[in-house]
Amino acid sequence: MDIAGDLAAVTQRIAQITGETFTQAPAPVAAASSPSFASMVSDAMNQPSSAPATVPPAQLESLVGTSASAYGVDPALVKAIIANESDFNPKATSRTGAQGLMQLEPGTAAGLGVTDAYDPAQNISGGTRYIKGLLDRFHGDLRLAVAAYNAGPGAVMKYNGVPPYAETQAYVSNVLDSYEKYKSR
Repeated sequence: MDIAGDLAAVTQRIAQITGETFTQAPAPVAAASSPSFASMVSDAMNQPSSAPATVPPAQLESLVGTSASAYGVDPALVKAIIANESDFNPKATSRTGAQGLMQLEPGTAAGLGVTDAYDPAQNISGGTRYIKGLLDRFHGDLRLAVAAYNAGPGAVMKYNGVPPYAETQAYVSNVLDSYEKYKSR
């Protein structure tokens, strides 16, 4: 009886029907080991329930580094957002229509000059520029910028902090946890 395989098949079928992208928690990593970002992306791409990514890990690492440097954003933050938004799947599309690695909404993508949100280079550049703008808007407050990336800057301003939405609160926690992990590598 292969429960994990059956569950993966059901999850994939639900994703096909609904158009949602489901992420899977990464396998635990031993504390003494310190895998590279590229190996983590490779592992994520090879999980049975993940849609195959078409961007080689080394290229993804390069795109993140280039955009992070261009906009003055910590590459670890960009990686954390990608991990939590799309699980490194450049073809990911959310139920609300957000697209690509950094899950840019069509209107946001257009405002950032992104003409193809599924193009990894454009998506990472646009998403990095967007998070940089949010960091500037919220005076470097990482929690507020990440909350705004998920819920929108208007919601953060309305609640004068992280909105009381369960999804946004979990997202902020997950991104910040991932950020700490990527910073230590």
